[in-house]
Amino acid sequence: MTEKIHPIPPGFHALTPHITVRDAEMAIDFYKRAFGAELLQLVKTPDGRVMHASLQINDSVFMLNDEFPEWGTLSPLSTGGSGVIIHFYTDNVDAAFDRAVSSGAEVKMPLMDQFWGSRYGLVADPYGHRWSLAQHIKDPSPEEMQRGQDEAMAKMPPSSAAKKKA
Repeated sequence: MTEKIHPIPPGFHALTPHITVRDAEMAIDFYKRAFGAELLQLVKTPDGRVMHASLQINDSVFMLNDEFPEWGTLSPLSTGGSGVIIHFYTDNVDAAFDRAVSSGAEVKMPLMDQFWGSRYGLVADPYGHRWSLAQHIKDPSPEEMQRGQDEAMAKMPPSSAAKKKA
């Protein structure tokens, strides 16, 4: 009798980020420095481009590849951005955030304690991908969370959509 193959490979989760970057070799080095990633697998095309790489950060795997314009596979640097943010929980967000910034990530939102119970900040890596870094620091009650949300929203400037309605 053959052993049943699990539909999700070991080390992976049901959702696994797969990103396209410009210059995958440099990106792999950046992710190692910035986020402590470990390279698990690297497959190159005959012309030397990275067709597939798997990296692991803590208990999660993500995949990446070089741009392949001939296949319509472009990075955020070629398309003008991406609506995707990769969320990274860690047990020392201050150290992780500082390591990412010192490795070349650009701060988009400084690290701050947030009303939902996380210490949270946002960076953009040199390859056009945005990463939110967080550490869960408290469990606010629904009432505390609502008060915090109301306070935070009251401090925000009106959006351009809200200005158009007025």
